[in-house]
Amino acid sequence: MAERIKRKGKGVRRAAAASSRAANARRARAKTGSAMDAAMQVLPFTEEQLHRIFLAIILGAAVALAWFVASLAGVPAMATQQVARIASDAGFEVRRVQVSGVERMNELKVYERALGERDRPMPLVDLDAVRLQMLDLNWVKDARISRQLPDTLVVDIVERTPHAVLARADRMMLIDPSGAELEPISARQSKGMLVISGPGAQRQVGALTDLLDAAPALKSRVGHAEWIGNRRWNLTFATNQVLALPQGEDASAKALISFARMDGTRRFLGGQIATFDMRVPDRIYGRIPGRANEMLESRENP
Repeated sequence: MAERIKRKGKGVRRAAAASSRAANARRARAKTGSAMDAAMQVLPFTEEQLHRIFLAIILGAAVALAWFVASLAGVPAMATQQVARIASDAGFEVRRVQVSGVERMNELKVYERALGERDRPMPLVDLDAVRLQMLDLNWVKDARISRQLPDTLVVDIVERTPHAVLARADRMMLIDPSGAELEPISARQSKGMLVISGPGAQRQVGALTDLLDAAPALKSRVGHAEWIGNRRWNLTFATNQVLALPQGEDASAKALISFARMDGTRRFLGGQIATFDMRVPDRIYGRIPGRANEMLESRENP
């Protein structure tokens, strides 16, 4: 009987093909790993930060699902609580407060308000409400509140700028360019600062700034500005000499500019005249202390 011979060539070809496919897969995985490593080096994130990002994405998906299911059931309040519970369980709750922008004010007052949100789940933090609490502080001109996941509440403060001192009957207050009161200040602390006084003067701080800006050469020499009769200014210079200005923004600015020019040529400030009166248009009157008594004596004793 003839013996049958089995051909194995086809099996060899299959084994070679399988081996080739395995080698190709290994090369593909190596290339993929190299590409991922290269991408990780290019991205501005650490591995820990990427883990946090992926965790935030997963949490967001879970929150969205919980909200969707609860909304379908017609219970938004339940959805909110479910979202808060999931976030809290995942570590997304306020554990730290980061404050920036504070230079002059008491930083503890900011923390006192912000720490009221401590241990609160991040989704339940009302950023607008926290901002309004910050705006209640005298020194705060504006505030920006944000979440820094997973556990930090960020408070960025924009402070008001000290501008002058408002002299009241019972105290002196530091104020900003808009006239907003910042905090009490002592006479010693106010030395060298512009002092403003008179009923209604607080509402005229901006107008006074514009007036003094009209005569830059005199601005730094004005130590006290008194708002008279709710209509005009008396300016007292560092030399203790007083300049009475007319009422009206244009008239007072014109008079101050004219006085600055005359002082530049005649050196009024530092001289004998104690009071300059420019309330009459195109006129300036000066008063020298004791001169009236001298004239009276000369008339009585010719």
